[in-house]
Amino acid sequence: MTEREQTPLGSTAASGPPPGGTTAPAYSAEPVARRGPESLGGLLLILAGIAAAVSLVLDWLADEDGTGLDLVRDGFEDLGGIVDNGLWQPLAVVLGGGVLLLLGILMWLPARSHRFLGLLGLVVSGVIVWAVVVPLQDADWELDFFGPGFWCAVAVAVLGVLGSLKALLTGRKYR
Repeated sequence: MTEREQTPLGSTAASGPPPGGTTAPAYSAEPVARRGPESLGGLLLILAGIAAAVSLVLDWLADEDGTGLDLVRDGFEDLGGIVDNGLWQPLAVVLGGGVLLLLGILMWLPARSHRFLGLLGLVVSGVIVWAVVVPLQDADWELDFFGPGFWCAVAVAVLGVLGSLKALLTGRKYR
């Protein structure tokens, strides 16, 4: 060792290049997925749930006095013959609307993507659309046969499909 080199090699903090070569940066050079809410899709699903709740207090048929709540009660009382007597449609709309309401609230929670919730919502909305189209077809598409409660059920189906598709088709947002 010379007079200038008083310390042996490797004993200082700056001992030279690392043994493996150059170091990689501590950060990623790729864009990072931002966690955020699905505002519009969640709002549409919450509105679908509210429309299902409103359909409970309105008449579903124009000529008969019977609210949606009466139809749902009758459906729960006769669960064995629910498919035969046609009371599965109000149950599907009201219970599906409740599920859509919960999915809409979950979509407001921050996440990288809400596609799975959108897929679940689309499945539930498909059942609701089926529950709306079957009575329309049975009435030979005569629209004056139905009351305002049924039109709220149609709104549940439309809002559910739109909100679910929005959540399903919207990808990750990057910073």
